[in-house]
Amino acid sequence: IFIIQCLYINVNALYFLPSTSVESELRITTIKQEPYATSKDSQLEGFCMDLLSEVAKKVGFKYQVHLVKDGNYGRQDDNGNWNGMIGEIVRGEADLAIAPLTLTAAREKAVGMTKPFMQTGISFLLRKDVSEGAGFSDFLTPFTAETWVCILVAYLGTAVCIFIVSRLSPCEWNQPQSEQNRFSLLNSLWYTAGALTLQGAGPHPKGLSGRVVICSWWFFTIVLLAFYFSNLSSSNTPQSSQQIVKGFEDLANQDSTQYGCLAGSSTLAFFKNSNNPVYRRIYEHMERTKSFVSTMDEGVRRAKEGNFAFIGESVSLDLAVARHCELVRAHEVIGMRGYSIATSLGSPIIKNLSVAILQLSEAGELAYLRSKWWASSCLADKAKSVAGQPHSLKGMFLVLSLGLGLGLLLAVLELTSRSRSSAVEQKKSCCTVLTEELSLRFKNSNANKPQEAADKDTEKA
Repeated sequence: IFIIQCLYINVNALYFLPSTSVESELRITTIKQEPYATSKDSQLEGFCMDLLSEVAKKVGFKYQVHLVKDGNYGRQDDNGNWNGMIGEIVRGEADLAIAPLTLTAAREKAVGMTKPFMQTGISFLLRKDVSEGAGFSDFLTPFTAETWVCILVAYLGTAVCIFIVSRLSPCEWNQPQSEQNRFSLLNSLWYTAGALTLQGAGPHPKGLSGRVVICSWWFFTIVLLAFYFSNLSSSNTPQSSQQIVKGFEDLANQDSTQYGCLAGSSTLAFFKNSNNPVYRRIYEHMERTKSFVSTMDEGVRRAKEGNFAFIGESVSLDLAVARHCELVRAHEVIGMRGYSIATSLGSPIIKNLSVAILQLSEAGELAYLRSKWWASSCLADKAKSVAGQPHSLKGMFLVLSLGLGLGLLLAVLELTSRSRSSAVEQKKSCCTVLTEELSLRFKNSNANKPQEAADKDTEKA
């Protein structure tokens, strides 16, 4: 009786023990698609490969991966036979299929599907110049915000430099006691703005120092305007003849932009089986024009060429946008569904696979893998940016800074030379005369001195 009780306890313990490990090596089928599974050094890497490695650690099984023979995901023909990865699972040629396999009712009947490891939907991809209309602030797009700030600083700095040079240089202001300075701070700002718009504003500087400053600003202005109009013409293409497409209803109501999806995909099945009149029109148009593509790369290529909208899974389209900066995905997403791992019907590990996926999701591992393999290359590709960056004009800012500095230096030398001559005549030290000149030229009451002198002359008369 004791032996029977021990056997009973052991059997119950084995029965209620969670099946968390699989000792046999599982055959895994997948398909090449960036970034889920790609070849590198005769091995496969990608989102699905990383996911498979993490799931295998949690469930406890060894595996061997091979690519699907016919290169298809899985579609049922008229005779009820499946091809692709689903077909390999049904025929027993593979134990698991890990790929961006959409969870559908038809596939759920043929194979076992785990909890989705990624949520997706249906959207479409097209060029930016077809999807976006002109905005009120498009005139600012040739330069970034940093560039506009740098231009404003350069404008204010040049105006202040003109103001200082006009007060320092004796050629500009020979008699501070009796003459009024032509370049006040307000006049300097007005003169600099006139040069920036190529309109000009008088009076012009007479001294060498003032002319050096003005010539530097003129040269900077010419190059700046050339950059601005060049970037403006390249970023704002004429769109009067283009249909602005923002959603599926816009797509169905226009004829100028062709559209299509992947042949035999679940996306096509969604439009085919939908009762929505807009989606039915989209399906009928694609069926009538035979605008299907055979691969994802073909759809992306046609979208890049323009006048074509590629309809597909939003997650895959997001990857295309991250790799090709001239493309954009529509904001509208319909038919939300998920990607799952497929197993044979009644597989004993499907429960453990779903639990492992949920654990990875709760731990943030799935979000990390998504950010790792969907990293955008557009942010690092500075050379392809339409807007002018500050570094693209840094040479001109350097030339302007050198010109302003040279003008200030010449103005100081001109005033020093004038002070030395006056020091000899007045029999004073050069430093004393120079200090008096600076105090006289930058004294706040200078603006009233010409008027006071005129009043005194009137009283004398």
